[in-house]
Amino acid sequence: MPTYHIDQIDQKILSFLVKNARMPFLEIARECGVSGAAIHQRVKRLEANGVITGSRLLVKPQALGLNVCAFISVSLSEANKYPEVIDAFKKISEIVECHFVTGKFNLLLKVYCFDHDHLMEVLVNTIQKIPYVQSTDTQISLDQAIERQVWVKEYQSTSFSSKTKR
Repeated sequence: MPTYHIDQIDQKILSFLVKNARMPFLEIARECGVSGAAIHQRVKRLEANGVITGSRLLVKPQALGLNVCAFISVSLSEANKYPEVIDAFKKISEIVECHFVTGKFNLLLKVYCFDHDHLMEVLVNTIQKIPYVQSTDTQISLDQAIERQVWVKEYQSTSFSSKTKR
């Protein structure tokens, strides 16, 4: 698999963009001591090599009335049916994250709902009715103590393997 070398300037660019994805390239260029065009080219290269996978606007779920955050562990009756189950989960808008995990359960879901009744509806009448979903275990988040983007540390040099790209 090809490897993309991330140098110190790339690290600086990433650290600025992680903190503020809307930071103007010219401002980043001044901070890095290079031209705006160089920053633009580097960002395009980071995107092309799968280091930057996009940017997005984050909306506070509570602003939309989504006051319940829950984590649902899912056990599958047949582990090889994972792709079919994931396809079904993709159709459920309340599911915002899905991770294939180790341990007693196969999958871990992060779900946002309006209230406990809504959570019960999604859990009992949607998720648990999906073929190959054997059992679930739900934990309700009482508070989110930390919320942040992945950290970017300035290293001498780092290689990013496109093998880790999804």
